[in-house]
This record gives sequence, structure tokens and C-alpha cells, in this order.
Amino acid sequence: MTGGRKGSMKTQLVNAIQLQELEEEEVEVEVQQQQEEERNRRDAAQSKANGGQGQKFYSVEEAVESIGFGRFHVLLFVIMGSANIVEAMEIMLLAVVSPEIRCEWRLEDWQVALVSTMVFLGFMVCGVLCGYVADKYGRWKVVFGGFVWAAYFSVLTSFAPSYGWFIFLRSMVGCGVAATSQGFVLKTEFIPAKHRAFLLPLASIFWMLGSLLIIILGMTVVPTLGWRWMIRLSVVPGLILIGLFQFIPESARFQVSAGNVEGAVATLKWIAKMNGASLPEGELREPVVTERGNAVTLLSPAFRRTSLLLWYSWFVASFSYYGSVLSSSELLEKNLLCVTDADAEHSIKHNKEEALCYCIPFNMADYQTLLISCLGEVALIPLNIGLLNVVGRKSSMIILLLLSAIFFMLVNICTTMFGFTVLLFLLRSLVSMNFNVVYIYTAEVYPTAVRSIGMGFCTSFSRIGGMIAPFIAQVLMSKSVLLALCPFSLACCLCAVGTVLLPIETRGRALLQNE
Repeated sequence: MTGGRKGSMKTQLVNAIQLQELEEEEVEVEVQQQQEEERNRRDAAQSKANGGQGQKFYSVEEAVESIGFGRFHVLLFVIMGSANIVEAMEIMLLAVVSPEIRCEWRLEDWQVALVSTMVFLGFMVCGVLCGYVADKYGRWKVVFGGFVWAAYFSVLTSFAPSYGWFIFLRSMVGCGVAATSQGFVLKTEFIPAKHRAFLLPLASIFWMLGSLLIIILGMTVVPTLGWRWMIRLSVVPGLILIGLFQFIPESARFQVSAGNVEGAVATLKWIAKMNGASLPEGELREPVVTERGNAVTLLSPAFRRTSLLLWYSWFVASFSYYGSVLSSSELLEKNLLCVTDADAEHSIKHNKEEALCYCIPFNMADYQTLLISCLGEVALIPLNIGLLNVVGRKSSMIILLLLSAIFFMLVNICTTMFGFTVLLFLLRSLVSMNFNVVYIYTAEVYPTAVRSIGMGFCTSFSRIGGMIAPFIAQVLMSKSVLLALCPFSLACCLCAVGTVLLPIETRGRALLQNE
């Protein structure tokens, strides 16, 4: 009898799940039908206005697909990918410079953690603002301004006379980095749908290059010239990128949504010429969006559940990623690892009871471990691309989050130094891949009218995760490695459950222009 009730309950549960999936499919089909009907009405009205001549029209989406992939997209990929180098160097700089400023200004653990927190605070505050401005006035202006802003305040950071000035100037750098992150939206809006799952994850290569570059600067410049010169030299790629960015046009999707159809056509013709392709026959026609950058849309019935779940997904993506980065540097700096083959230097545990100041700079072996872990961010890119194309965006996030949770706990086990390096390598691969998928899904799920502000809100929530991560990875870690790793693992598990509830799968779906 009990077994019968269980079987009945199981059947009801399965039926409920199937019903929910069917309802979601019906809603999506109904929305598509409404959009098609509206498009047909506009075409009929326009045709009537033109004397019934049956003039042909095409959308930006159709133009992008018709142009296809070519030389312009290679240029776009290299230049906008290089923006990831700049962003990675500014963020990863914190992990390299922490031991140095800890010694110079005699900082406590919480003061070192506060440096990272202030950077992410600047990122969070400016993320929403930059998204709003990008939807109102264009992606290009915001991204370019972000490059200039970040480079200027980064140089000023190298002259910081005190700890207070240092954290203030780094928070200003965070504002600039928030603006440059809108480059992902600009890049996504130019890439054909079938190439997005392949090209966007490859941007991790540039992030990895930025991480490697700042670590190499730490290895070579810090021991000889000091951390201030390392920061000054790290600005050089950003200055080069300011010049290269002149070759990237404003988003045609934004131009047409703002009513600048002539500008959009000129942009699309230039891209088509570079690619040796042609635009579709007819006239570019899209409805003018009267309300752009409206945050209320993010919480409208159509996007409320998506937005709320994405905000948490971005929080966890940042929390877990920077948790893995800062945890690795903290474990290496203070020798908190449970290493079975530790040498004399790494067998000394540095805790607050034994020393008031951790004047323990990274040695060459520590830098090498960080270098290898950075390679993990690109080593599994083929797997990332395969997951995106085979199982889709939602399932990819679920798989990567659950594996990340497992590997966070595995870092706590006793192993050799080589074993720790492998674990760290795989952990960085997983959290980096998850961040890639979250980025792609967010850029695809929102319509053009609110894509930038949607991304802005999401990146701001991600920086809340970045603000909290240092206090777990750098302060709690000194008390207990296990207690510090558990929050990261738990957050990944909860996020995997939330991802199941996301109502839309964006694999193969065209970018929406309007709601």
C-alpha cells in the first residue's frame, strides 16, 4: 500500500514537471507568434504606404546572419578579447600585490581583504550606472571611457602614499573595469547565433593571458623594482587597447533601436565589405525603442524569475571564481596547505599567533603554481564549447556548478604539492567555465533594449560575491581551511538548484530586439 502511494506520488510529480515544461514551451511559442504577427502587420502597413509594391525588409538579426563570420569578427575577437587581458590584469593584480602591501603598511588580514572588497564595490556601483548609460547612449562610448578611466586611476595607484589612498584609487579602477565589461555586450551583438557558443568561450584565452602576464610581472619586476613599477607596467596593454578600439564600430543593434537606421546600415555595410559578403535584399526595418535602459523591465512578468535567478548565479560565479583565486594565493603565502612532501620553507605555517606581520613574499615555486593554475582557465575550453552546443546553457551551468562544489572540498585533503597544483588547475577550469556560460546566457536572454542594463545589474551582483570572497578566502582561511572552503561549495550547490528553475534555454535562439 505504501509502495502504491509512493508510485502515485512519483507519477504526480512527473506529470507536474511535464505540465510545467509544456506551459513554458506554450508561453515561448505564443510570444514568438505575437512577434511574428506584429512583424507581419508592420510589413503590411509599410507595403501599403509604399503603394503596394511589396518592398522587402530585413532586420539586424537577419543582416548579421547573412554577413556571417569573417575578417571583421577576427578583428572584433582580437580587440575585444584584449579587453579581457586588461580586466584580468587589474583584478589578478590584487592576488600578486597583497603580500607586498601587507608588509609595507603592516596590514591585518581584514585590511588586505578590504582592498579587494573596495575594488568590487567600485565595480558594483558603476556596473549598474554603466549599463544604464550604455543602453541610453551606446556601448562604444562606455567601453572606451572605461579603458581611459581604468588606465588613469591604475597609474595613480602606483603613487599611493598610504593604505587609505591605495584602496580609494583601486575602487576607482574598479569603476573603469565595470565599464569595459560592457564590451562583452558589444561583441555578442555582432556575432552570428551559431558562432556564439564557439567564439565567446574562447575569450577565456585572453583572460588567461592577462592573468599570466601579471604573474610574470610579479616574478620579474616585484623582486627588482617593486610593486609600484609592476602596476605602472601593467597599464601598458590598456594604453595600446585605447588606440586599437578605434577600429570597432558602435553596435548596429543599438543604433537601430535608437532610431539611427542610417548609422546601422553604414555599420553593417562596412562589416559586410570586410567579410566579402552582402546585406539581404530590401530595407533595414526595426521598430524604434522609445524606452531604453529601463530597469523596471528586468522585473516585469516576462523576466522577473530569470533576473532574480541570474542575479544569484552571477553572485555565485564571482564568489566562487575569486574565492578560488584568492584562496590559492592565501594558501601558498601562509603555507596553510596539507602537503605531504613539503620542503623546509613550505612546512612553516604562518599564523597570527606567531607573527604580527606576514612579510612573506611569493617565492618562485609559488609563482609557478599560480601560473599553472591560470592555464586551467583555458585547458578545458573544448569541453566548455562541447557542453554549450550539446547540452545547452542551463545544463552546462548545472554540471559545472556541481563539479566546482566537489573540487572546492577536495582542496582541503592532504596531498603532494603536485596534487594540490592539479586540484587547483581543475578548480580554476570549472569556475572559469561556469563564468563563461553565465556571461553568454545573460547576453542572449535579454532583448537589445535592456541588454546592457541587464548585464550591468548582473555584474553588480557578481561584485557583491567578489566583495565577500576576500573575507572568506583571506580572513577565515587563517582560522580554518575547511570552514573557508565550505561556503564556496555550498553556494555552488544552491546555485545549481536555482539554475534548474531558469525558464528559458537560449541555445540556438536569435537575440531579441524587443520584449
